[in-house]
Formats: sequence, C-alpha cells, structure tokens
Amino acid sequence: MQVVCLISGGGSNLQALIDWQTKGLLGDAEIIGVVSNNVDAPGLERAKKANIPVSCLPHHHYPDRIEFDRALMQLIDGYQPDLIVLAGFMRILTPEFVNHYADRLINIHPSLLPKYKGLHTHRRAIEAGDTIAGATVHWVSEELDSGSIIRQIEVPIYADDSEESLKKRVLEAEHALYPSVIRDLSLGVITC
Repeated sequence: MQVVCLISGGGSNLQALIDWQTKGLLGDAEIIGVVSNNVDAPGLERAKKANIPVSCLPHHHYPDRIEFDRALMQLIDGYQPDLIVLAGFMRILTPEFVNHYADRLINIHPSLLPKYKGLHTHRRAIEAGDTIAGATVHWVSEELDSGSIIRQIEVPIYADDSEESLKKRVLEAEHALYPSVIRDLSLGVITC
C-alpha cells in the first residue's frame, strides 16, 4: 500500500508513521511522498531525513480553494498512491477533492467524534465537564469531521487538566492510533 501524507506544520503524526515504518511495523504500507501547503512546515524536514520525497504546493499561489485542490490532486496523482493520509493538513478540502479520493482518504481528529468537530476540541471537552477525551481516525467525507469512523482511542481527562496538558496526552495517543490504523488497512484487517 503506497501512502502519501499531507501536512501543514510540525508533522508529529508523520514522525510517528515514519518511526513505525523504520521499525518495520507499518505492515504493507510505505510512505512514498509527503506534500505540504506550507513551505516552512517542519514536517518536511522530518520526511527528508527519512529519505521520503517531499513536495510543497503553497495554497496562497492559487486564486481559490477549487484551483488549489485541483493542483493538489494533480500533484498527488503523480505519486499514484493507494492511500492519502491527512496528518495535520490544515485545509478544508473541496467536495471535488474528497470525491476524487473516495475510500482512499483518511484523517485523524483530536476528539471522540462525533463530539467536538472542528477546532478547540480539548478546551470544549474540559468546559463540558467530560471525563474522557481521545482521538478518532475516520474516512474523509464532504462534511467536516463527519466521515465513517475507523478507530478511536480514549484518553482520560483529569480534574487538573489544562487545554495544553490534555492536548499533549491526546497527541501521544494519536501517535499510536494512526500508525496502527494504517498498518491494519495495509494488511486488510480494516476495509473501507
């Protein structure tokens, strides 16, 4: 299973995937490319250090979201991937893009969906008095954070948690969840 990862920032989830791949734990999956909309994304350096080809496509070079997504599709299609992994890609994707990669496009979200779609998930969970937070890997659909859930992981919320402390623990959980899902997809344990 050939995988292309899309990033916008630090790439800590990408690094978790690279680490699993380096240790031979990613099943039949192989990261063949990393694409970012941000030329300064530190995650690009992570990929380069792992000898994974990188591409950058700055979204501000395009007049609108549709034109950017079309250029992005052309770039991704050049890799001929089996799976596209959103790993901190901070762009809302057009329906055309999502449909082009139907059943090949996954995302990780820092909440137990369907709770807390969108941003500020940790703050919202704490403010709601929740005792459990977590992360969700899901198929990407046209509606934000609403695709079919593949797998979730729970993380406790402690009484003294701040938004930042909870965010850190959830991110650590993501680093185990995302690679395990990609491994299981590549081995046919999970199907779409």
